[in-house]
Amino acid sequence: MDQSVAIQETLEKEENCIIMLSNVLSLLTTSQKADCWDWFSIQRNMLSSADVVAVVGADSRVMVSYQDVELELRLPFGSHSRLFLSEVNRVLSDVCKSPSEEPLFEWLHKYRKATRGKGVMKEALTPIGAKLSKMNQHKKTDRRLPVREDQRSNREEEQHRVDSSPESQGKAAREDRDDMVRSSSHTLSNKAQMLTMPQFGLRDNLIRCELLKNEDQYTYLENYSFFLGTYNVNGQTPKESLRPWLGSTPTPPDMYCVGFQELDLSKEAFFFNDTPKESEWMKAVIEGLHPDAKYALIKLVRLVGIMMLFYVKKEHAEYISELEAETVGTGIMGRMGNKGAVAIRFRFHNSDICVVNSHLAAHAEEYERRNQDYRDICSRLQFHQLNPSLPPVPIMKHSVIFWLGDLNYRINDLDLENVKDLISKKDLKTLYDYDQLKRQIEEDAVFVGFTEGEIDFQPTYKYDTGTDQWDTSEKCRAPAWCDRILWRGKNIRQLHYESHMVLKTSDHKPVSSLLEIGIKVVNDEAYKKTFEEIVRSIDKMENDCIPSVTLSKREFHFKDVKYMQHQAETLTLHNDGQVPCQFEFIQKPDEPTYCKPWLTANPSKGFIAQGGNVDIDLEVFVNRSTAPELNSGLQQIEDILVLHLERGKDYFLSVTGNYLPSCYGTSIRTLCQLREPIQDMPLEIIRELTELSEGETRAESTDKPLDIPKEIWMMVDHLFRNASKQEDIFQQPGLRSEFQEIRDCLDTGTPDSLPGSNHSVAEALLLFLDALPEPVIPYSLYQQCLECCSNTSQCKKVISMLPQCHKNVFNYLAAFLRELLKNAIHNRLNVNILVPIFAALLLRSTSKQDLAEKRKTQEFFHHFLVQDLS
Repeated sequence: MDQSVAIQETLEKEENCIIMLSNVLSLLTTSQKADCWDWFSIQRNMLSSADVVAVVGADSRVMVSYQDVELELRLPFGSHSRLFLSEVNRVLSDVCKSPSEEPLFEWLHKYRKATRGKGVMKEALTPIGAKLSKMNQHKKTDRRLPVREDQRSNREEEQHRVDSSPESQGKAAREDRDDMVRSSSHTLSNKAQMLTMPQFGLRDNLIRCELLKNEDQYTYLENYSFFLGTYNVNGQTPKESLRPWLGSTPTPPDMYCVGFQELDLSKEAFFFNDTPKESEWMKAVIEGLHPDAKYALIKLVRLVGIMMLFYVKKEHAEYISELEAETVGTGIMGRMGNKGAVAIRFRFHNSDICVVNSHLAAHAEEYERRNQDYRDICSRLQFHQLNPSLPPVPIMKHSVIFWLGDLNYRINDLDLENVKDLISKKDLKTLYDYDQLKRQIEEDAVFVGFTEGEIDFQPTYKYDTGTDQWDTSEKCRAPAWCDRILWRGKNIRQLHYESHMVLKTSDHKPVSSLLEIGIKVVNDEAYKKTFEEIVRSIDKMENDCIPSVTLSKREFHFKDVKYMQHQAETLTLHNDGQVPCQFEFIQKPDEPTYCKPWLTANPSKGFIAQGGNVDIDLEVFVNRSTAPELNSGLQQIEDILVLHLERGKDYFLSVTGNYLPSCYGTSIRTLCQLREPIQDMPLEIIRELTELSEGETRAESTDKPLDIPKEIWMMVDHLFRNASKQEDIFQQPGLRSEFQEIRDCLDTGTPDSLPGSNHSVAEALLLFLDALPEPVIPYSLYQQCLECCSNTSQCKKVISMLPQCHKNVFNYLAAFLRELLKNAIHNRLNVNILVPIFAALLLRSTSKQDLAEKRKTQEFFHHFLVQDLS
């Protein structure tokens, strides 16, 4: 996942999984019975009432049974829960191989950690009952899909029938175990799931590939209606019914995807991702859905104020599978969730669908920043697959994509009066010609391949709250179509696209689009016939054929690699053998991964049909974790990749390059010793300075170390002189292209003054502090800062203990921020904005901070901004 975690995705990978498993192992290792499948079982607790729809995106309820002891667990929805279930399944497999021997569980070693809190178990497991008298157990479902409406009611009855005998329950548990570990959701198995189940053999992958290739032979299209809605609620609570918006269609839609932006504008929501308004708006949505159908909530996902709700008609819920949710922040430093996107992906029958709800950068002139946000979302938001060994799925890999939200594109080249005049004349066609999004799409800058319906409603922004009047505030924003809905894919027809002026809660108007989608539904008989034909053709292949591939090149050189600047080279594999082949980059002896941390191969494994080609991107990206050793010369851009063919030979690829040292990722102490730009210094001197102890200087050097790094001085001085009154400084992100220019200026000394906007310089400063190998307040003093956070004099005492160069930087930054606060009337800053941003950078932990620690770090730094402590 990205920096922000999808809702309910709370299991920490590895750390909690091992503790949960250790408790299961204690059951396994004490038994002497041979038939482990009879005395130990794990089964999902299915809902038995036909009136209750299993919520696909909800927590999984899992029963662990040992002899007469039963424990029901509630596991959070998501990939981590599936990992836990798959590992427990492996436990059972290990025990059953040699039931008379005590299992070693050697595969668990990869999860071991040096330290582990004792309280993790309580957080990871939520016992529902230590002993349950009865267990609702579903039969193993058949693979048939209903294809007509009149069959659905019968299928619902069959779905919820309960076989209560102990023998049948044990048998059902054993039969269902393989299906269960593939997904933690409650959905029933169907053909769509069969096509995407994790498979590891070459034959299985070949069958799956051929099934996908011949999909048209066993599927047909059936139309379903999708209601897409977007509403920027401007931090308001619901004051009116949403029925005029959500229930505006003549007939009830089959599915709803409802997106909100600016759900909560408070700083608590911004920094702690917690808001009571989530439940308030969720309740308003439930009450506003079309009254002529019953709907089930499938998923809720939220990132700060960006929220999306996914509902389907009750009768469609069982055909939703492979549900995943992800979030990505594109705010300041590319992380903060005030801007960004939430997204879900799912398979409905045999069609894969992705829905994105985004809130892009604001302000009329910032269309390039909006374009950058869109590209960031597309590249960074990726979905985990059911098989954790497979690479994540990006947005654009789905056959149907819906994109909605406050995209924030404005009207260009028209002044306010001209815009309002065209609206009053209802000349929306002429006004639309000046729409930024329309122009950017025409230039192929964003949303390539997407379609938007004709806009025949007036702009949805900006209104005086509670009215239909255009903005009369001091800023007097020009009207614009900020709120948009687009789609990409085949067999899609828009039935309506409109705004809903009757709703007046916000300064935006909600927008809706009703789309009719041709969904692929499986014909059972045709599927069976196609499957059998594929198996027969594979059986004819010679088992002794050796796979082979031709590589487009085996040596890759990356020239002038820079900090946080992506480079990529393409490797093309051509299957020139007589059989399909499966490839994978494998680890070298004594190395934890197949490549160095600054390098990735995408995809790192895959399948190539006979005569087919696959392009693999070898990507180099140096970030804050890999920069320090590259800056000092302890590591170089050098690696050997081993490409392995299943049942074939290995190929060796050479990756080389040269890295240009950067002040980003270099320590404060080293930078204070450098009077010249870092790229003007020999690498040997940088390495020598890095290895010096605190207080030491180079024997050959006669220069006194700088009080603070010149790079920090350049950025702070630039901001002090040019941005003291800049509105939204340290809140609005800059442009990546400008950050790269600023980084090059700091690293080379050219040009003399920093380029780029004030927002880009401010973000560059934050990124610099974030990249420091040792934060301004060293790790060794972190715990002491937490302990004294409520005492001003003790906090001052800790700062006095800092190494001199670190103390100088801390005092310099604190003084600068106090100066900014003196201009709060212009820059709209206050202590509650600056403290969380800078406390997280100046006072960092070596491990993940919990909420209490974050609050203590902020309380600590707060003392230094509310008064002059010099």
